[in-house]
Amino acid sequence: MIRCWTALLLIVAGFCGELSAAEGTVRIATFNVQELSWKKLQDIDANGKGNNAQLQAAAAVIRQVRPDVLLLNEIDYTGPVDADGPLERNAAWLFLDRYLKDDNETSQGIDYPHLFYRATNTGMPTGIDLNNDGDANGPNDAYGFGKYPGEYGMALFSRFPIDEAKARTFRKLLWKDMPSHLIPDGTGDRPAFYTAKQLNVFRLSSKSHWDVPVMMGDKTVHLLCSHPTPPVFDGPEDAHGRRNHDELRFWCDYLTGGEAAKWIHDDAGHAAPFAADATFVILGDLNADMQRGDTVAGVRPIEGVLKHPRLVDPQPESAGSVADAGTRDRFPDTAKLKTARFGRLDYVLPSKNLSFTATGVYWPGPQDADADIVKTASDHRLVWIDVRVDAKP
Repeated sequence: MIRCWTALLLIVAGFCGELSAAEGTVRIATFNVQELSWKKLQDIDANGKGNNAQLQAAAAVIRQVRPDVLLLNEIDYTGPVDADGPLERNAAWLFLDRYLKDDNETSQGIDYPHLFYRATNTGMPTGIDLNNDGDANGPNDAYGFGKYPGEYGMALFSRFPIDEAKARTFRKLLWKDMPSHLIPDGTGDRPAFYTAKQLNVFRLSSKSHWDVPVMMGDKTVHLLCSHPTPPVFDGPEDAHGRRNHDELRFWCDYLTGGEAAKWIHDDAGHAAPFAADATFVILGDLNADMQRGDTVAGVRPIEGVLKHPRLVDPQPESAGSVADAGTRDRFPDTAKLKTARFGRLDYVLPSKNLSFTATGVYWPGPQDADADIVKTASDHRLVWIDVRVDAKP
């Protein structure tokens, strides 16, 4: 039996009992499992099952929350599904097979028959010195920071069918093509850091941006997935902070449509706008907090997303985040919203035309026997929401 640790919104103020979605709802979640790498997935026992303590803890979190649709951030991208092999040997399917599917002594297994798993910009070399250190072969010279191709990728697992034909990726959009971008290129009042040669290859997305339609009964819900770069680890030019801002602004333009979205085209070359009446959920590690961290050009990068008229911010809470903050947090009033020690970084944001019944952050309080599981699993916490969709997988 799962203890009562997650604060829910709307219908209920607290929850005890099994943490599973109510009848007539679908649970959608995002979880940054810190460096879920191919190397860690090779740590197996004599029976071929996962033996890595961190990934076992991450799987325990997923098993207990039991999302119907789950976005994983920081999972290696190791190539497409091998349809001809006896077992699909990419990192996403291995994590499912070795950690999630089988029952164990503490929880039931969970299976996801549908997967959206695509290439990422991280670690893909550009051949150009992008960080101006005299070396064109470092992790900061890739299209997105990474020590090897596919590091810090994404995978979307689903118990519901995915409309692959209508899924869209926006990995290759150039940053310079975004109108009113914040690139530190020396124009206007922006610092001079990137040259025209660099910007001719510099992509907006540090990993990728996805629009993945998931068919839940007679309703299609678009999962808008991304993992913008952390707005730190740079210099006075604030290159990463500015990129984080514009990676988030992509979603604002995409949702707004019209003139704001005319610059957007997907990786297949299609410029079709996002439907004005589409049902969607934005989810992922967005690396942005409304109070903590620096502003970019005088604004908080996440502000435009949270205040977009097409979506709702359910503001999920947890007991563990409040207890963990203690007296260290400069913003105690919003400590309950944190999804990591360094702030509220992970989001599940539904459209206004998609009703939700409950939401939460899986972060047990310090006295809970399961508190150590989340500490082992990742430096982030899983965030989930139950949306009203009358459908079963």
